[in-house]
Amino acid sequence: MDAYIIIGNPNTRKASIVRSLTGCFNRSVRDIQPLGGRQPLRLYARVGALQDARTTPDDFVAEVSRVRCNALLCCLSPEAHPDHGDRCPDAAAYLAAFKAAGWRICAIAVLGQNGGGVRSPSLMPFPQAPVAPINHTARAVRAHFGWE
Repeated sequence: MDAYIIIGNPNTRKASIVRSLTGCFNRSVRDIQPLGGRQPLRLYARVGALQDARTTPDDFVAEVSRVRCNALLCCLSPEAHPDHGDRCPDAAAYLAAFKAAGWRICAIAVLGQNGGGVRSPSLMPFPQAPVAPINHTARAVRAHFGWE
């Protein structure tokens, strides 16, 4: 499973970016064309930070396994859920759970200033995302993800 991740604090427009990239409202499967004419990705997109929806890493892995797809796009908060931190940890713990499930983290976009200490060669910060026009940020994230 190829995973594309958006990390950001509240009000960094994570959901708006996912909607702009995929056209999905809440959660849906979409075909996404990668650059270079490769075969389209069958992408499961989930809008909103998993911690905000109180979706644990294990629950999300199970949710994705029920969907016919070979890639996913989801959002994470950099920090654990304030009231349910034991079940909904920080972004780094979600990424570790995804890797343990055998998922390949293809690209990470950090919107705003806080990446939660996540380090990865596939991470790119978008510090102006909260104030830049949404289409500019979406275009830059799409290029980082390697999508047309």
